[in-house]
Amino acid sequence: MVRLRIRAEGVVQGVGFRPYVHNLALKYNLKGWVLNSPSGVLIEVEGEKAPFFLRELRDNPPPLAVLETLEVEELEPVGYAEFQIRSSRTEEEPITLIPPDVATCEDCLREMRDPSDRRYRYPFLNCTNCGPRFTIIESLPYDRARTSMKKFPMCPDCEREYHDIRDRRYHAQPVACPKCGPKLSLKEGERVLFEEEALKRAKVLLREGKTLAIKGLGGFHLACDATNEEAVIRLRERKGRPSKALAIMVPSLEVAQSLAWVSEEAQRELTGWRRPIVILPKREGTPLAPSLSADNNRIGIMLPYTPLHHLLLEEFQALVMTSANESGEPLVASNEEALSKLSAVADAFLWHDREIVQKLDDSVLGSYSRGIQMVRRARGYAPFPFKLWGNFPSILATGAEMKNTFSLTKRNYLFLSHHIGDLENWESYEHFLSSLEHLKALYQIEPEVVAYDLHPQYIVTQYALSLNVGMKIPVQHHHAHIASVLFEHRIFHPVIGVSCDGTGYGDDGAIWGMEFLIADLWSYKRFGHLDYLPLLGGEEAIRQPWRMAVSHLLNAEGGSPVLSLKIFPEIGEERMKVLEAQWRKGFGSPQTSSAGRLFDTISAILGFSREISYEGQAAIILEREAEKGRSVIPLNFPNKEEDRFLLDPAPMVRELAYRKLRGENPRDLALSFHEAFARGILEGCKWGRERYAISQVVLSGGVFQNLLLLARLLEMLEQEGFKVLLPRNLPVNDGAISVGQGAIACAKLEEKCA
Repeated sequence: MVRLRIRAEGVVQGVGFRPYVHNLALKYNLKGWVLNSPSGVLIEVEGEKAPFFLRELRDNPPPLAVLETLEVEELEPVGYAEFQIRSSRTEEEPITLIPPDVATCEDCLREMRDPSDRRYRYPFLNCTNCGPRFTIIESLPYDRARTSMKKFPMCPDCEREYHDIRDRRYHAQPVACPKCGPKLSLKEGERVLFEEEALKRAKVLLREGKTLAIKGLGGFHLACDATNEEAVIRLRERKGRPSKALAIMVPSLEVAQSLAWVSEEAQRELTGWRRPIVILPKREGTPLAPSLSADNNRIGIMLPYTPLHHLLLEEFQALVMTSANESGEPLVASNEEALSKLSAVADAFLWHDREIVQKLDDSVLGSYSRGIQMVRRARGYAPFPFKLWGNFPSILATGAEMKNTFSLTKRNYLFLSHHIGDLENWESYEHFLSSLEHLKALYQIEPEVVAYDLHPQYIVTQYALSLNVGMKIPVQHHHAHIASVLFEHRIFHPVIGVSCDGTGYGDDGAIWGMEFLIADLWSYKRFGHLDYLPLLGGEEAIRQPWRMAVSHLLNAEGGSPVLSLKIFPEIGEERMKVLEAQWRKGFGSPQTSSAGRLFDTISAILGFSREISYEGQAAIILEREAEKGRSVIPLNFPNKEEDRFLLDPAPMVRELAYRKLRGENPRDLALSFHEAFARGILEGCKWGRERYAISQVVLSGGVFQNLLLLARLLEMLEQEGFKVLLPRNLPVNDGAISVGQGAIACAKLEEKCA
């Protein structure tokens, strides 16, 4: 006879953990109890097979549970008579960790495909192990009356399942069936169809090349047949998205493997319960429409994650599934909003009557030779928290302006919001505010401290400064990048931080973007960067990469415009005089050390992309062409000074320009630039190691979404004996800035109290 006391911590509440423990105890004929406590779930089991119970609990927890720790203590038997689910302990306010939305499980799919089952072909079936969660929760505690399922009273059959602890749907708040749950309908002009007829008509329209607005878990998708080039072009024209890649949804892993190169790790991500979009290398000769992702050699693929998706994909090899929104605005989530904003884009609407409480985009991962990279953290991940290293006052970290997320802390948890997006307009800012209020209300957090970006013109910085809180902590953008990785990996000592992106406000008021730091969570020292150059025309230089190229060419030629006019003859001498004067005097042209703008420059000089329609397009096209290069030409990318590491781009830019004019292969030149850029970072890290005796390197920033660069740089650094840390569960881009801000704020509070 063995008695074990077990404390399970992590995501163990609201995920069917106690019923699972109850049934597991019955399986092994054990007595005792289980209850929720503020620190997790407490369990006592007594019986001969208690060790078997423990092993199965550890190795095979409920699908939605995340076991962070499992503490076990062996005690003297006390002779329990039965196994009980006891009332929760409430000495301290508990933190109930809300599970994210979960892809349909295999058990539910079997029921949906079984003609004898009462949920046969029902598009909204779910159970304790799958279905909507975060997107339907209005407030805590998590029960049906506080979700958007409250308008659907359960029928007797669903009620019985809901209250039967042996049933897979025990306390599954979204439980529903065709009798009592949400209903599918299709609106096509004045015509409205329901349920199976709606589904059949939707498939007909998709086969005809039409565009559908389809309501999912966190909002609407715009969908069309991904093998129909005319349909894809039509969707692009209507949405005003001429070039940016479109994600697709395919019915199975086998189809994904026929369209792209899928690594083992990518397979696990594609088929796991989170079901993100995974960006994969494209195969040649597939039936996919060429314009799906013409700018790069990759394609974003996801598998179905709702019953409706599975039913739709029955007759298609691939469907475009791109977020439904007006340009620069948040995802459309309500039927009324869809009708108002998407009628000029969609030929019909396939929707349902379950309200979406929280808008939520699809998550995005990148797959490359060295593993998986987080690009956008949303559905399937939010609102899973991260553990802090201690208890702290409640902090709000407002994040960055692009790819915004915010973070909130409560005691020893940091809650990273879902992807909010670029805060370019009032609608996006309202989405930020409403999402913040929703998460604050769910976890009953009232921030005492706010951490924010240094950029004075960021709307979230202005919001942070307007708050009436006890303490306000400004955080430099690139320090936040490095701190987010340090926090994820639990690193508290100084590292060499390399932060490469497009824009970050510097301590000196310049626009930083290729920075070498010695950093920990408390502070940083900038020991190197890319040499400053004027951002010719300010924001216009981001949309028109040729402007930054002219700035680099003028710098490379000592101010002479001759080389610029040879590369860009269309500018003309008169306009070049204006640009040259602007460059010399700095009018409307702030100084920048941006790595992103250097990639834009090379793309423009080599003739790949002189103007862009979306952020990062020039660099994406440059990477695409470099991947087709065959020969690497050594390029000079020197350190300009001795007392600091100052990378001088002039020799490299000059040589690439002259080689381009001589007619050398632009793809080889693009590949050579990537090699030189990686070599420049390596030299900066070696410079830092020699002077600071640090050999651990952290890489962060949107430039490292360039997987060709990242793979080569990792190879170089490891060959030189550096230990390299990358974000794994956080985005490498600005989506992790708020985490870095929150971690730095915690460190500074800890330092203040020490």
